[in-house]
Amino acid sequence: FGRNGLPLFGSGDWNDGMNTVGNLGKGESVWLGWFLITVLESFVPLCKLMGRKDLGTKYINIKNEVTKAIEKNAWDGDWYLRAYFDDGTPLGSTKNIDCRIDSISQSWSVISGAANSERAAAAMSSLENNLVSREDGIIKLLAPPFDKGESEPGYIKGYIPGVRENGGQYSHAAVWTVIAYAKMGNGNKALELFELINPINHSETVREQARYKVEPYVMAADVYAAAPHAGRGGWSWYTGAAGWMHTAGIENILGFKKKGETLIIDPCIPQAWEQYSLKYRYNSTVYDISIKNPHGVSKGVERISVDKKFFACNQISLVDDGKVHVVEVIMGE
Repeated sequence: FGRNGLPLFGSGDWNDGMNTVGNLGKGESVWLGWFLITVLESFVPLCKLMGRKDLGTKYINIKNEVTKAIEKNAWDGDWYLRAYFDDGTPLGSTKNIDCRIDSISQSWSVISGAANSERAAAAMSSLENNLVSREDGIIKLLAPPFDKGESEPGYIKGYIPGVRENGGQYSHAAVWTVIAYAKMGNGNKALELFELINPINHSETVREQARYKVEPYVMAADVYAAAPHAGRGGWSWYTGAAGWMHTAGIENILGFKKKGETLIIDPCIPQAWEQYSLKYRYNSTVYDISIKNPHGVSKGVERISVDKKFFACNQISLVDDGKVHVVEVIMGE
């Protein structure tokens, strides 16, 4: 950890293009702090399962210290910083000329579940106001792009401003924005942004396809924000965003999550959705699932029934008996 109690950035964290932010061993990553918190918390149940309660306690203590450090040293007033350079200069701050705001420090403040709720809401509002371009159908990674400032974050600055990581849409991170809104319970915004970055919606007309230029049936790794090429797709068939997009749609919006032999139904949908249905095959067994939203909510499950047997939770135990089981989910706050 560095001078601000944050994880060291090294020669790149998730964004390998920022390879000189911390290559001298002192730069720190705010995003990596949120990610570390998430990883540590995920390991605690495994520690318990393996009889290592001591290790689980250690991880929780580290998680708490990192959370305190972020809230103390990485809040910029309306959003969270992205990092600190080796010399202690902040990145992703209103003090910067370039990269005043970076999306992943904001989205992961929500995804981690660790941020102060009021700050997280403000951070996501800042993300939307500064990085979402509905006109171009993109969610930018950062803004403004590296161009006129004196900071040297790494090879990211070698990209044309508004292209790839340097202020274009990097789809991997764009999907995290969708997931963050779903985790906040804002189903209207989650679906709106899911549809905004869905490639099929970039090619519905000849004119749109002439701008987008790449396949409409796969996720592009990046989409340009630079005029006159704004909205043009970059690398396709080459991105982890595809898996994240599937996760965002199936797990975070439709709320279908399988953990071991348990099925969890936890939707976050637009309030206007009255109902939808899913069919899930579990080995030789079929689950016909209908989700109904009589109260017009975005999130919350009032009750679940399996073959007309009611449960006061949003989880059911899966059985492989070769039958068809009818599941009805009633949403409500």
